[in-house]
Amino acid sequence: MDKAHSSLHILVATGIYPPDIGGPSQYAKNLEAVWRAEGHLVAVKFFRFERRLPAGLRHVWYFLKILPAAARADIVFALDTFSAAVPAALAARLFGKPLIVRVGGDFLWEGYVERTNDLVLLRNFYESSLAKLSGKERLIFRLTRFVMRQASAIVFSTIWQKAIWQEPYRLTSGKIFVVENYYGPKEKSFPPAKKNFLAGTRPLKWKNQARLKEAFSVAMEKEDKLEYDNTTTPFDAFMDKLARSYAVILPSLGDVSPNLILDAIRHDKPFILTRETGLYERVKSCALFVDPESVTDIAEKILRLSLPEHYAEQKKKIEAFIFKHSWQEIAAELLAIFDKAR
Repeated sequence: MDKAHSSLHILVATGIYPPDIGGPSQYAKNLEAVWRAEGHLVAVKFFRFERRLPAGLRHVWYFLKILPAAARADIVFALDTFSAAVPAALAARLFGKPLIVRVGGDFLWEGYVERTNDLVLLRNFYESSLAKLSGKERLIFRLTRFVMRQASAIVFSTIWQKAIWQEPYRLTSGKIFVVENYYGPKEKSFPPAKKNFLAGTRPLKWKNQARLKEAFSVAMEKEDKLEYDNTTTPFDAFMDKLARSYAVILPSLGDVSPNLILDAIRHDKPFILTRETGLYERVKSCALFVDPESVTDIAEKILRLSLPEHYAEQKKKIEAFIFKHSWQEIAAELLAIFDKAR
């Protein structure tokens, strides 16, 4: 049987899996379902109790846990670049298996911003901040480079992040691929009962919540009916809340392909998004972009979207957004990459 069409043993290495919330969690769950339905043998390995272990020991335990699946696998597919990817790279190397790495975020930059409170934009980080890394962060940088060298293929969700990573991680252009994120069919959307802006993100500094809260304080001096909602809930409950919300707002210092925005589009909810994003070209027809370093700009866009005429205008733009990219298409694109890597 032609290898492109034969049943594959696929090891998916990921830090999180439902009921955990996050892009890699949904990615693993949905690809597992598609590939199994197509007859492939899929083993998904994720962190469980070992999350409570200290770094290093946690990675060793996970490495040992995935060894049997790696030995049987035709392809090792890592859904991050460090936590699961380093053990996966070592296991793939041990058994001589192709390693495919999907780059969904930037673990090093996120950790640096959290530690230092240096609110550096993602696109500037590798040019301005590498000399300021701690010893632990320098180790993460070196190990991420190791993973990139070991990978037979590297998959980005946007061209924007590929451009940011290519030089610092010394990526070989021939093994770089871009597979866009999931753009699903439209879902139910309900008229909002109030002017609540849904942020719903983890309390991380790179999410820029301090400036966002300040911007809301400024905006509420002119419009006191605004509400800022940054609470999070399990995925299904959060989607229901999103479907009933007024709008979504995400002014991060850098957001590669934020699922919150893609969920807002599916539910036809107007949104305010950082201009520092890999989604810029894809969603520019229906987005309100903000400068994440400007409280004034964020406040002005909140007030603009609070006006009925501007809200109706943005809603029409989002309702006209029809681009789709299904899990079946994503799975097929990845299988084509797997075939080239074997």
